[in-house]
This record gives sequence, structure tokens and C-alpha cells, in this order.
Amino acid sequence: MRLFVLGATGGTGTHVVAQALDAGHRVTALARVPETLPEHAHLTILRGNVLEPGDWHEALTAHDAVVSCLGSADRRRTAVYSQGMTGIITAMRRGGVRRLACVTSASLALSPTAPLSHRLLVCCVVRPLYRHVYADMTRMERIVADSDLDWTIIRPPRLTNDAFTGTYRAAANQHLPHMRSLARADLAHFLLNHLDDRATWRTTIEISR
Repeated sequence: MRLFVLGATGGTGTHVVAQALDAGHRVTALARVPETLPEHAHLTILRGNVLEPGDWHEALTAHDAVVSCLGSADRRRTAVYSQGMTGIITAMRRGGVRRLACVTSASLALSPTAPLSHRLLVCCVVRPLYRHVYADMTRMERIVADSDLDWTIIRPPRLTNDAFTGTYRAAANQHLPHMRSLARADLAHFLLNHLDDRATWRTTIEISR
């Protein structure tokens, strides 16, 4: 496949790019600091910002799918998710690209069966601390769900830098019980291996180890 990756230099994005190349896909990566990405015969690196229009809009046209691993470590007000996704969808529509997979967070919608200690931690500590980030993620999810694209929203729990296992659980349009954590490498594996899985199209997926 020909994949266009946003957030390619982030924790999950780097795994997406590496695994995609290992699988034989051709990858175009958009990055503000492209020097951090490796050279590869099947990797095209574009310098740019998802919040700003640029040549990347036109470059996106010749791709089969878009994978968005956009993220922000800034706890202040942000629009990187919602504004960035608006630009992505605009470019996809212009270029005739329909497949989109993007990442948000399981903390946006906690399962009522989650342990009380976990719910208290998320509701009383995590959400207030990152309230601007989660608010913008929520806006992004609405923008994606309201689009006419073949989208998948993936909500992982706490992400780690643990080694790749290839073993994880997933649930579509429902809560996944006993969510713990997930290696970024495993999240990347799910993203790539379900791009052509029509059962995941226009669904929200919870995933965990």
C-alpha cells in the first residue's frame, strides 16, 4: 500500500513508519523535523506542519490510506487534533483518498465496569490535568465520525515503550474490559494490519494488551 503518515516522528508514528517499511509498503511521512526520520528507498519525507496548508495536501493524493498519530504533550489549549484533522480530511477529499485511521485515547470514554481506582485516577487526575488535550481529541473524533470517509478511531490505554508482542485485545463500538496498557509497537501493528479490514471501517476501537 501507499501510506501517508501524520505524527511520523512521535512515539507511535515512528513504529508505524518502521513496521510499514518492513512490510513492504511505500510511506510518505509529514514531519516538522524530518531529520529524525531514517533514510529508506520506500520512504518519502516531507517537511511541513499539519496545521498549515502546504505541498503535503497535493502529495497526499497519490496514497491508499492515511494514518494519523498526531499528538501533543502540551497541557495548554491546543487545536492540533481538531484543526489538524480538518486539514487532513480536506486534503483527502480533494485527492480522492478514503481510508483514514487515527488515534485518540481510551480515557475519553471510560467503561462503567472499570475498577473504581482507575476511574478515580482518570476522572480526578488525568482528565483535569490534560483537559485541553482531551477536549480537542473529542472535537477531532466528532469531525472524523461526521465525515464520509472510511475511518477508524482507535482508543488505546496508557501507552508504553515496551517491546513488540503482537498480542493484544480489541473491541469495536463497545468497551473493552480490563484495559491496562499497550506498547506503542503493538498499537502500530494494529493500525497497519487493519487498514484493509472492512469490519473496522466507521468504527471506534478500544485496544489493550
